Amino acid sequence: MAIMEITIIPVTGSPSVSKYVAEAIKLIRESGLKFELTPTSTVIEGNIDELFHLAKKIHLLPLEKGAPRNLTLIKIDDRRDKNITMEYKKKSVIEKI
Repeated sequence: MAIMEITIIPVTGSPSVSKYVAEAIKLIRESGLKFELTPTSTVIEGNIDELFHLAKKIHLLPLEKGAPRNLTLIKIDDRRDKNITMEYKKKSVIEKI
């Protein structure tokens, strides 16, 4: 399983982008993949093909909703030697504090 962090930055002339983020979250919910919304990004678990497919849909969404430009930042952790989840990664760090 891979973990993807994605951030969209619609360039619209307005400092507020929450309406675009809300639409992206609806897409993510529809995908059925596990996710966590953070103040500056969204983290999603899934197989790599699902994540890339969803990332494209998320990237295109602001453009389809009228934003003239969109910047998307994506970070993927695709570990193959063991099955890693968001909870596992957080727990691993917490245990070491």
